[in-house]
Amino acid sequence: MPKTKATPNGSKSAPILNQRAPSIQAFGTVIKLPIGLEEEVLIESTNNLNQLLADTIMLRDLYKKHHWQVSGHTFYQLHLLFDKHFTEQAELVDLLAERIQSLGGISIAVAHDVAEHTRLERPPIDREEVPVQISRLLECHEIILKEAREFAKKASESGDDGTNDVIVSEVVRTNELQVWFISEHLVNTPLVQAE
Repeated sequence: MPKTKATPNGSKSAPILNQRAPSIQAFGTVIKLPIGLEEEVLIESTNNLNQLLADTIMLRDLYKKHHWQVSGHTFYQLHLLFDKHFTEQAELVDLLAERIQSLGGISIAVAHDVAEHTRLERPPIDREEVPVQISRLLECHEIILKEAREFAKKASESGDDGTNDVIVSEVVRTNELQVWFISEHLVNTPLVQAE
């Protein structure tokens, strides 16, 4: 049986590790792609989409936090609902990031960049009561919905129909539906006997 030898680091089959190089595109810039939109429109849309993306990532993660930390007599229902909403927000994150990239921009991608750019209030690390969790989520949804409508209008006015469509068809509709589902948990109705 032949003896096995270690492959020298210079071998073509060995991975080249610890590589660093200058960035190939700066954040906040766009590469002009042949999609029929002017550079100013691309920059405005990617900036607006990145704001929406940062806030959506924060909301997505807030849903996962509350999914893990929810407690009380509605634990099971909210545990499942928060996870469902997390998954839907994760889909929006991917959609928004890909839209930014398709416009020639660079999407926000990691937690420290999200923390720098989000407009949503940072929650405490502690576990909060269910009504506080839901109220916090509703406040975040409202911020996102207001900016989404503003950004959709700007995209429409500048001729960026694709961005307008993504925001209206996906972001606004998803967030509105989630608001309805979680806000119903804050309605003070009797559980056992009607008044």
